[in-house]
Amino acid sequence: MFKSLSTSLILRGLLAVTVGVLALAWPGVTVFALVVLFAVYALVASVLEATRAFRSRTAGPVVLHLLLGLVDLAAGLLALVWPLPTALVLVLIVGLWAIISGSVEFLSSFRAGEATGTRAMSVLGGLVVIVFGVVLVARPDMGAVTLAVIFGLFNLIYGFWMLMLGAELRHTGKTLHSFFRHPEGGVSRRVP
Repeated sequence: MFKSLSTSLILRGLLAVTVGVLALAWPGVTVFALVVLFAVYALVASVLEATRAFRSRTAGPVVLHLLLGLVDLAAGLLALVWPLPTALVLVLIVGLWAIISGSVEFLSSFRAGEATGTRAMSVLGGLVVIVFGVVLVARPDMGAVTLAVIFGLFNLIYGFWMLMLGAELRHTGKTLHSFFRHPEGGVSRRVP
């Protein structure tokens, strides 16, 4: 059990590190890949909505699902035809999300009963996310590359963390296995 889980963590870590390095090496390609991923998602969603429309038994849901499918189709095609404006819109959405979530984090830090250290970290974290959002909204052209770089850094950090966790789990699994195979002092231990 430990070996397969640790191997999975190590492989996920290697994949995340690889994606992180690629995102940092080619941030423009990363932004384009995100736009293409969005376009594929929208096109698949349009097919799913059309399928739902034709499976419906009443006219109301059919029309609504077809309209939603057409909106999804249009969004996917627009993303493929005009990738730069799509990237800018995605950056603006992420920027607005960051401003809102940072504000909520900042305001929630003033709840009664919060420890001083927890409150300080929430205030600092909220302010950092708000500043990040403001930078993305103020300069969406630079924000797209910044977003790709942050995505790359996140994957590097996450990947190294997964690698360390997998290695530690593998080491712990070997330690537990040897502990149960060779009990100390001749005491017999049963493994459940």
